[in-house]
Amino acid sequence: MRFFILILCAAIPAYIIGGVNGAIITSKYLYRKDIRQYGSGNPGLTNFYRVFGKGGALLVIVIDVFKTIAPVIFGGWLLARYSDIMLSNVWWFDGLFQVSLFGQALSGLFVMLGHCFPVFYHFRGGKGVMAAGAILIVLDWRLALISWGLFIIVTALTRYVSLGAMVGAAAFPISLYIIGIGGYWELLATSLSAVLLIARHEANIRRLIKGEESKFSFKRKKE
Repeated sequence: MRFFILILCAAIPAYIIGGVNGAIITSKYLYRKDIRQYGSGNPGLTNFYRVFGKGGALLVIVIDVFKTIAPVIFGGWLLARYSDIMLSNVWWFDGLFQVSLFGQALSGLFVMLGHCFPVFYHFRGGKGVMAAGAILIVLDWRLALISWGLFIIVTALTRYVSLGAMVGAAAFPISLYIIGIGGYWELLATSLSAVLLIARHEANIRRLIKGEESKFSFKRKKE
């Protein structure tokens, strides 16, 4: 029982804080508009940039990165601080390589769930790309280098941000397994995070197949 309470103490704050949306906050308080009513309607950085330009994009990034990093670091600290509860009489937890890493990966998953399905905005949120990128930086610089590198390369070659994001997400659990920095539970948490991000791009996948997906441009779209 203490084990599950500890898990909830990391997961619930991560989900709630993850629901804070930088694009919605910035569009409402800086531009007096709601990003969900413009462009694709997605409250994410890409749509924000296409609609409002680079003016408030930095603030969106700061909010989304901070709201992700803070609960991920806290989750890792919390589980490491009470690792005796994690490892005592929980026989199926032996696959863990590092308790703090699991806490970070678990919190990261719930941050993404909060970002994608925020309780503050009727469970209609973004796709979790920025959140996933921030989680990688906390977990391990090598994971961040691989996934961010693939994201940049694929996006630069195709100009499809969605495709770059999905490739980077797929590389997340794969690179974690290859590098060997986590156990079964970290692999499960990161795999679920990757699946969530890719699933949130369902509409983009359909448009990519049809050749109708919008390509990224540094030029702001005119309203």
